[in-house]
Amino acid sequence: MTIVDAIAEPLPRAVIDLAALRRNVAHLTALIAPAETMLAVKADAYGHGLLPIAEAGLEAGATSLAVLEVPAGLVLRAAGITVPLLAWLHGADTDWRTAIEADIELGISAVWQLDAIAAAGADRPAVVHLKVDTGLSRNGATREQWPHLIDAALELQREGVVRIRAAWSHLADASIADDETSLAEFRSAVAEAEERGARFEILHLAASSAGIRMPEARFALVRFGIAAYGFSPFDDTTGAELGLEPVMRLEAPVVEVHVGGTTHARIGIGFGDGVPVLGIAKTSVLLAGQRCRVIGVDVDTMLVDAGSARVAVGDTAVLFGSGRDGTVTAEKYADWAETIADEMVTGVAVRVPRVYEN
Repeated sequence: MTIVDAIAEPLPRAVIDLAALRRNVAHLTALIAPAETMLAVKADAYGHGLLPIAEAGLEAGATSLAVLEVPAGLVLRAAGITVPLLAWLHGADTDWRTAIEADIELGISAVWQLDAIAAAGADRPAVVHLKVDTGLSRNGATREQWPHLIDAALELQREGVVRIRAAWSHLADASIADDETSLAEFRSAVAEAEERGARFEILHLAASSAGIRMPEARFALVRFGIAAYGFSPFDDTTGAELGLEPVMRLEAPVVEVHVGGTTHARIGIGFGDGVPVLGIAKTSVLLAGQRCRVIGVDVDTMLVDAGSARVAVGDTAVLFGSGRDGTVTAEKYADWAETIADEMVTGVAVRVPRVYEN
C-alpha cells in the first residue's frame, strides 16, 4: 500500500448556515403566535457561535434571548444586543451588580440568590423571573420552598431592590402525561404566588418540545433551543418532518490517500475535534459523491474506506449536514453514536473554526 500524497495541516470546519437558522426561527415563531420566541443561545448557541446566532435569530423574529450564565449575557450586551435577555444558572461568584446594571434579567430559584441581589447594591432594581420546580429537578424552588421565595421577592420589590417580571419553569418532556402533570403543577404554583400578592407580567414554561406539541403550555413565550438549530426534540420525529433545517455542517479535508486493493482516505478530523468514538463502526462520511465507511478514528484524524472512488488530498468529506445531496443530519450521526443531536453539535470542539454562510 502506497501513500500517494499528504498535507501537513488538516483544517476541519463547522459551516453555519445562518439562512437556515433564520428560516427555523421564523417557522417556529409563526407556529406559536401570538406567543413570542425566546431563542436559547446557551453553550455558545449549542456550539454554533453565540453572537452570529443571536443576531440572526433576532432578525428572524425572536424577541428575547436566553443564556445560561451571566458572562454570556454580558458578551451579548457588549456587542450591542438590547433585547430582553435571561440568565438563570448562578453560583457563588456571580457578578450580580454588573448583571443587574447591564439589564440582564435573572432567573431566581432560591432565597440566597435574592439575598445576593440585595447585597450587590446595584443602582437599579433587578428584573427577576421566579422559578418553581415542576418535576424536572434541574433547578427551581420546590413547592415547599416556593412560598418563601415569593415572600422574599415581594419584600425586596417593596424596597425597590427587585422587579418581579415572570414565573417560569422547565418541563421534563418525559411524556405527554408527565408534561400535563407539570403544567397543572405550574398553574397551581402561580395561583399560590398570586394569592400571596405576586403579580407576574409574563409566564413561561415551554421549550422546544412543548412549544411544538403542547399549545396550552406556550403562555407568553416559548424558549426554543434545539429546534431552532434544526433538530427534533422528539424521539419519533425528525427535524425535517417538523419543517426544520440543520444549521451546522461538519466537514474536513482528505489529508492522505492510500491506494491498494481499495482506496483508504485519511480525513483531518478526530475525537479531539468532537467526533464520537462510540458506534464508529456504523458511521460513514460523504466523500467523492458516495457514502464511505469509517474504519477508525484517532485524536485528530479518521480513516475511511473509499472503495474504488477517485479521491485526492484536499477533497472534502462531510460528516453531517443538511440531510440533502447524500449528507446525513446530525440526528442520524447521533443515532450511530448512541447519543442525541444536541450532543453532536455542542460537542464540536472549540478548535474547529466556525465559518458562517448567510
